[in-house]
Amino acid sequence: MNDLNPFDLFNLAVWGIIFLTIISQLFASIRIVSTRTTLIVERLGKYHATLGPGFHVLMPFIDKVTALQDLREETIDVPPQECFSMDEVQVEVDGVIYMSVSDPVKATYGVTDYRFAAMQLAQTTTRSVIGTLDMDKTFEERDMISQAVVDTLNEAGAAWGVHVHRYEIRNIKPPARVQDAMEKQVTAERERRAILARAEGDKQSRINTSEGTMRELINLSEGERQRLVNEAEGRASEILALATATANSIEKIGNAVVQPGGEEAIKLNLSEKFIDNIGHLADAHTKVIFPADLTNMGRLLSELDLAIDDKTAS
Repeated sequence: MNDLNPFDLFNLAVWGIIFLTIISQLFASIRIVSTRTTLIVERLGKYHATLGPGFHVLMPFIDKVTALQDLREETIDVPPQECFSMDEVQVEVDGVIYMSVSDPVKATYGVTDYRFAAMQLAQTTTRSVIGTLDMDKTFEERDMISQAVVDTLNEAGAAWGVHVHRYEIRNIKPPARVQDAMEKQVTAERERRAILARAEGDKQSRINTSEGTMRELINLSEGERQRLVNEAEGRASEILALATATANSIEKIGNAVVQPGGEEAIKLNLSEKFIDNIGHLADAHTKVIFPADLTNMGRLLSELDLAIDDKTAS
């Protein structure tokens, strides 16, 4: 080593550097790409190939990996921004973009930074859509706003090599004074609904009570009607039974009269009943006028027999 002059040492150092550079480039040319990842390779400054998952060997000093693109879905936070609604109310809106790279080449060469570009476009689209809505509608039309942002981003993303899956609005914050007014409005609406619910409940209760009373009266009237019908049917059955019994009795008496000695038996029975009835009238201490002479009982009975004979003959 002591025999080497400075020039030789310089040459040795240069060759050593060259050797190390070659070795490092050889190792750098070996690339292992993981799943859902791609490498954009340029050869002599021009796009050459897109390397998918697996083992790859590049040409040293000629091929260069320009970009590594992750194909997995990623989230991009859209920072809060101030927007004005159609009724000139200022609201603060922020959200989240869910997107993924669909074309690694376009994502590398089509735009400088697709994440920043997507975020800026989402903000401008959100401002434009909210400007067409009243402040109250901005809370109800979240899905419409999100869909409008997704459509706009996908239209631009066709040139950027990205696909936007969805856009979620995270917060819509109105000014403090507007928020207080909205809270009062919500409270008033809740009170109105509570009053309406109580009124509906009271009305339904009254309806139920009246229907119950009506049904009770109907049941009572039906019961009373049925009772009267039953009593009428009972009286009719009783009258029919008495009429039937009387008819049977008269028929039997008529049959008995035409039998031998039947007429005398009838006369004797009527005479006995007549005398018994006179006795009962005497016990009742009442004044009764008879159209006959009771002192001549034999004559009276004879006249009674004649009346019976006339009745029987007729």
